[in-house]
This record gives sequence, structure tokens and C-alpha cells, in this order.
Amino acid sequence: MRGLKFVRSRFKIRHTQATSVNHAGTLKKTVKVCAPPGVVWRRISDIAGLPAWAAGVKKTTYLSKKRRGVGAVRLITFEDASRVEEHVTSWKTGESYTYIATSGLPVRAYVASISIRGVRGGTKITWQSYTSVNMTRKEFAGFLDGMGSFYDLSLCNLKKLLETKV
Repeated sequence: MRGLKFVRSRFKIRHTQATSVNHAGTLKKTVKVCAPPGVVWRRISDIAGLPAWAAGVKKTTYLSKKRRGVGAVRLITFEDASRVEEHVTSWKTGESYTYIATSGLPVRAYVASISIRGVRGGTKITWQSYTSVNMTRKEFAGFLDGMGSFYDLSLCNLKKLLETKV
């Protein structure tokens, strides 16, 4: 990912029990883009606009009449034909939104937030998530690695998209 400088990247695994196959972990990726917060918010708050920047997303459709805010629901279809349904659970206009995956991921729980903050010369975008799964430690580490790569590629795409529009 040449030319992309991540301000902060954090990967943390917390095992709930030493001998259990239940694992929980958090993932946090942050990138600075040279675009004003209003431009960034317009792009990320279009929750069905993922195909323009999210890695491997073929299409996103609304499953709710609501397009923004708490209660908006989207169905993401990936290039490999897998699907994930997500529901927006928190919305702070111009700042952040939080969503949960209700189907399509091999997890017991998945909650994620995308937030923005104006900084000198642009905007800082942070994408963070918490997940709880029932799999082996090795599978879980691989799952979080894959999710981290997805976040990295997607934020790289978003950065390019936003900076070419400015």
C-alpha cells in the first residue's frame, strides 16, 4: 500500500478463557485524508455506497426504507457472493455511526463504528470493531488478520477516492 500512511493501527486479541474456543477481539484502523470533514462524512454516511471504496464489495442494497440514521439496514454482497446484513444502531450526524452484523459472518457478535474528526490538513477516519467468535485460536487470528486487511484496503481506497475529489 504505497503512498498510504496509517496514522494508527491497533490489533488486539483477548481470549476469554485459556482452554475455550470462545475468543473476543478488537480491531482499530485509522487514516488521515486530505479532504474536509463534510466531504468525508457525505461519502461514509452513504451506507449503501460501499462498492465505491470497500474492498471486494460487489453491491450494497437497502433492506429498510430508512437510508441514514438508527434503524437503517443494508445487505452487502461481496464479489465471492457472500452476504452480510448490517443494522445501524447509533448515528451522530457529521461524526460517526455504529452498526452490527446480524447475519453472514462466522461470529457470535460483531459491532463496528466509523468515525471522523477534523484535523489540520484534513480529516482523520477511524474504523473500529469488536468481535466474538467460537473457533480455534489459529482460526481466530486468521479471521482478525483478514478483517484487518479488509479495513486497510478499504481505507486505502477511500483515501484515494476522497483525495481525487478534492
